[in-house]
Amino acid sequence: MRRIEARTVSEKVAELAVRANYFLPDDVLSALRRAEEQETSEDGRFVLAKLIENAELAAKEHLPLCQDTGVAVVFVTLGAEVVITGGSLPEAINEGVAKGYREGYLRASILADPLRRDRNTGDNTPAVIHIEIVPGDRLVIDFLVKGAGSENMSSVAMLAPAEGINGVKRFILSEVARKGASACPPLIIGVGIGGTMELASTLAKRALLRPIGKRSEDEAISALEEELLLLVNELGIGPLGLGGRTTALAVNIETHPCHIASLPVAVNLGCHSHRHQRVVI
Repeated sequence: MRRIEARTVSEKVAELAVRANYFLPDDVLSALRRAEEQETSEDGRFVLAKLIENAELAAKEHLPLCQDTGVAVVFVTLGAEVVITGGSLPEAINEGVAKGYREGYLRASILADPLRRDRNTGDNTPAVIHIEIVPGDRLVIDFLVKGAGSENMSSVAMLAPAEGINGVKRFILSEVARKGASACPPLIIGVGIGGTMELASTLAKRALLRPIGKRSEDEAISALEEELLLLVNELGIGPLGLGGRTTALAVNIETHPCHIASLPVAVNLGCHSHRHQRVVI
């Protein structure tokens, strides 16, 4: 067995919280630059240039990419041979989130009660934590900063199985057409298909972590990702909804087996400030 101290986890998570808010991942920045070169709309090119400038300034000056420093969504891949000592894993993660948001001077946006809405937790905790146990002795932490603007435009549907792949396409395209302009495009579109209602939503969010340009290993799903990206960009929503060919930078799809009577589909939109970082311990 491999032992990892909870304190080590907290320190790494704190670093991820700050880095995720200050530095746009290289794949996203590169995709924005390619989009600027290919965009045919003058307004679209102007917006993309400003988004790139914003990302470069944030990295240079160590400032948040966006005023909405989001919900801390943490995906943990925990090796079965790893033992966390000196505290629990969720406690360690939340301690790291609190430290990172405090020391990074990041906005705390989490309300203690979703209905009374009268008290902020003050440190952006608790995080939303997903833990998957796998073989091995590694601990992998993916830290996703999810702003409310894009999260609010996400959705899930329980389609009739008879709707099939065409129903899945219609749902995804209709959701992007209705909500995409409000989610701060260009978008990264995460799609979850299968499982159950809650699993489809989790799959959609996990899909956002896949690097831009990395297609599904399933050839049929990979082809569907490419088709949907073309169809989404034909909607003409464009950067920040001002028109153009760059509505999305990527469509990433994750699937899971499901019941014969179900066809769950979830769409989780990621905005142009697509902030995530990874650490392997």
